[in-house]
Amino acid sequence: MAGLLSGRAQAAVQTGLDVEVLRLDNGMTFLLVDRPAGASVAAGWVARVGSADDPAGQTGLAHFLEHVMFKGTRTIGTTDGRREAELERQEEETAESLRRLRGEAAGGGADGARQSQELQDRLLQIAGQRRLLQVPDEYDRIYSRAGATGINAFTTADLTAYFLSLPANRLELWFWMESDRLLDPVFRDFATERQVIAEERRQGESTPTGPFADQLEALFWQAHPYRWPRLGWPADVETLTPQDAVRHFRAWYGPGNLTAVLVGRFDRARVRELAKRYFGRLPPVAEPRRVSAREPEQRAETRLLADCNCAPQLEMRYHAVPFLHADAAALEVLAGLLDGRAGRLYQGLVLGPRLASAGSAALSPLARAGWFAVRLQAAEAVPLERLEQCWAEVLRPLQQEPVADRELARVKSSLMAEGFRQLEDPFALMVRLLTDAGQGDWHALEEQPQRLAAVTAEDVLRVARTYFRPENRTVALFRRLPPAAGAARP
Repeated sequence: MAGLLSGRAQAAVQTGLDVEVLRLDNGMTFLLVDRPAGASVAAGWVARVGSADDPAGQTGLAHFLEHVMFKGTRTIGTTDGRREAELERQEEETAESLRRLRGEAAGGGADGARQSQELQDRLLQIAGQRRLLQVPDEYDRIYSRAGATGINAFTTADLTAYFLSLPANRLELWFWMESDRLLDPVFRDFATERQVIAEERRQGESTPTGPFADQLEALFWQAHPYRWPRLGWPADVETLTPQDAVRHFRAWYGPGNLTAVLVGRFDRARVRELAKRYFGRLPPVAEPRRVSAREPEQRAETRLLADCNCAPQLEMRYHAVPFLHADAAALEVLAGLLDGRAGRLYQGLVLGPRLASAGSAALSPLARAGWFAVRLQAAEAVPLERLEQCWAEVLRPLQQEPVADRELARVKSSLMAEGFRQLEDPFALMVRLLTDAGQGDWHALEEQPQRLAAVTAEDVLRVARTYFRPENRTVALFRRLPPAAGAARP
């Protein structure tokens, strides 16, 4: 009987993942996975838009929009939605007048400066009036009172996801709340969110190599918008306006660009009815125009040399493949051969000769491109140059001869087991399906066993030779600051 099943049906049987797909007339997709043994539902939705879709000069807009999407709607987060709408209209008109004034060549001089100040004062006055009408954090409070947990969201280069877990008997609340903020959102309190994002940036930069993360991305990607920082360049974030958020929302948050996922205890017929009643209200919009960017072939190695308050370490990052590329499974297996306590990095550099104190390898396949990163931390008194040579020595056998069948089978089995573990936790499964859908194909998880099983030793040998060339990589070397310099650094 199995031979009569399609490839995807066989994968579903193998993983035990039974997903019902519901598509509304307006184009929105729902993925339904019922787990009747539980008492809750993990629910979320994803918009296929991320930092790589930010307009030029407005980096950080997708992430900023994620933040202000929690500020409520005409119904939630305000004491007077009608009055707030009128103030919002006045604010937009005043902001547009200020933009026109600043764009006019004759807008200078004392008269222009006076008009500009008057308009800025008017904006502050309107903002103050709007704040008096706001009910801060009402969105979260409504959910929390209903027993919801894990209320959160995240933005990547390709997607923005919103999710939570709530009692099964409160599922209709989720349908109303989420459809309401997609139908009639209000983007409030930009000043506060700028401060929140600035703090998020400071936290990211508080790690030893964090201050260099954006610089490394900009060095690795030559032309692709993946080079733009997820949080945005600070100067761009400072100039983002509510009108920018509205335009971005209207362009990218149409129902045809959204996928919702429910995993947990629910009645499928009831969920279908709720989906049509609430999310069916969203009007269809034109397909968004995504930036068509193609990263040129890298022809020479690039290097970043930095000093930090950290143990000496290095990262070798190679241009690889996008999500579900034909070579992705072989590269995933190659990462498994290198990573973990049984992997070649630990066995060859940490456990035996003690040249490294830690090592890891991972494939990061994004929707439109990807990379493979190897990270090593030097053991005491081991120069970074020697550690880089060690990586070459670990890589060489993988490029010269096929890996042994027993080692290959161990890695494939471990990767499959990790995928099956994701199926067991409803919340983790929901997030994984959201992520895969946002990257382009939610079937990735159910098809993973087949893809991994098909990888051969010759496939691993081929991808090791194809992608792991010195001219195809960026090397970041992080040296330890001298004690005096480290103490003086803030």
